[in-house]
Amino acid sequence: MSRHIMALRQVCSRTFSSSVRRQVENKVPANQKMFQEDNGLPVHLKGGAKDALLYRATMALTVFGSGFVIYELLGAAMPKKKE
Repeated sequence: MSRHIMALRQVCSRTFSSSVRRQVENKVPANQKMFQEDNGLPVHLKGGAKDALLYRATMALTVFGSGFVIYELLGAAMPKKKE
């Protein structure tokens, strides 16, 4: 039992240590260069195909949502006749 507690203590101390296990490459200068480049694209599309896809999906959901809200408001404003 105490062996398990000691192992758990050792695992916890390893995961919460302040030492860096591996260095991560700093990509900020490369991203700054890409986004500050004057190529005629708006900043929200400079990230490439992934940004363009996310932009189009957002616009499609926005248009669909707005249309659905208008449809529901019209349905609520014109109640159905009772027979």
